[in-house]
Amino acid sequence: MDIKVHTPSGPADASEKDRIADFLYHHLDEYGDERADIMKAIRYAQQETASPGGFIVVGAIDGQIVGSVVINRTGMEGYIPENILVYIAVDGSQRGKGIGKQLMQKAIETAEGDIALHVEPDNPARHLYSKLGFTNKYLEMRLKNK
Repeated sequence: MDIKVHTPSGPADASEKDRIADFLYHHLDEYGDERADIMKAIRYAQQETASPGGFIVVGAIDGQIVGSVVINRTGMEGYIPENILVYIAVDGSQRGKGIGKQLMQKAIETAEGDIALHVEPDNPARHLYSKLGFTNKYLEMRLKNK
């Protein structure tokens, strides 16, 4: 598998960003968001909006995307983690082959500072995160403000 990291200093071109967004939209399954929201996270990571940026990790086999990770920097070093894992997905036909682990290891290696993530209790990816050293020290609560 070829792994590529897209940073603001080495950004993905428009067609690659579209391919990544389409891939994530189709392979996040019930844990996904609208494609427009996925594109917002990609643009944020590439600093196309006023943001601290981030990066995108893409795994491909024979030119076909088989997995992707989107990390956004929080810009809040010291009091919350410097990075948040926004999206990770692996092609359903490729799951169980270690692709997610390889992509996450590359993301951890690339990130400067700590990484936070949100995962649903029934998401099987929880096991991968635990194996990689993530802990669930906090209970996340949200208020949907009108």
